[in-house]
Amino acid sequence: MSLHEWFQEKRKLKMLTTPKPKYPGPEKDPSIGLWVQCNYCETVLYVKLLKQNKGICENCGSHLLISSSERLEMLTDPGTWKPLDEDMTSCDVLDFVDEVTYRNRLKNNQMKTGLTDAVQTGRAELNGNPIALGVMDFQFMGGSMGSVVGEKLTRLIEYAIQESLPLIIVCASGGARMQEGTLSLMQMAKIASALQIYQMQKKLLYISILTYPTTGGVTASFGMLGDIIMAEPKAYIAFAGKRVIEQTLRQEVPDGFQVAEALFEHGLLDLIVPRVILKGVLGELFELYNLAPCKLGYPKNHQLPDNKTWGRGPHQS
Repeated sequence: MSLHEWFQEKRKLKMLTTPKPKYPGPEKDPSIGLWVQCNYCETVLYVKLLKQNKGICENCGSHLLISSSERLEMLTDPGTWKPLDEDMTSCDVLDFVDEVTYRNRLKNNQMKTGLTDAVQTGRAELNGNPIALGVMDFQFMGGSMGSVVGEKLTRLIEYAIQESLPLIIVCASGGARMQEGTLSLMQMAKIASALQIYQMQKKLLYISILTYPTTGGVTASFGMLGDIIMAEPKAYIAFAGKRVIEQTLRQEVPDGFQVAEALFEHGLLDLIVPRVILKGVLGELFELYNLAPCKLGYPKNHQLPDNKTWGRGPHQS
């Protein structure tokens, strides 16, 4: 080996063993993730205090978006949540591509939220009352209803029928998932059909809770099919957006006509309940439901007992 070749080998070896210089990336803003702005009054809120306040703006009282896991923690008794079908994931049947492929969009949202899709379903207890519970998550692709959301909710309803459980579905969705086309629209009829058996044939209680935002196919199907329909204050509830309605009808529509309070005034909602007392209100509803004559086993046209014996079945003393 010549001297020149020897130096060349040494240089190659040095290049392989010498660590490459690390180039610093852009400086991170330490405030990212610590503050959030209210959608209504634009007040800047400290995230830690906002979570302690259950996602309610301390300035205007608006109910901001929270995750499905936070809702489950608020609504269920500790240690009673048992998820159903939590490993179910969507398939890209249409090979859909917009800015990114549907497959990549699903993976990104799964990594961001830790969920497999836009709803969590399962069994739990609420103030000691066993319930079947489904909670949609707007952080997963805008809570859009695809085939997995429809299938999980349908299976939840069938499970509630089998176990004779009252059903609660917390809605937070932008509507049907466009990346799945007709498959997503099918879910509206599928869920409604299961609910028809649950409500009309089995005479069981379904409570629908509408949160900000509930729109599109969810509003047009199971969102508005509850025996009791509840909403959070100032929740945006609609089928089509204000701009779409104005372009279709070619006339202006008033501001605020798709807010929960306006819908309540026109009879589309039964209750508007703040988030902090929601669990207590639901618990009282279940107490009344458990006292219903049909739950106590009384036959039709049976004369109800007086106040002293109300709540006792015919087999009780």
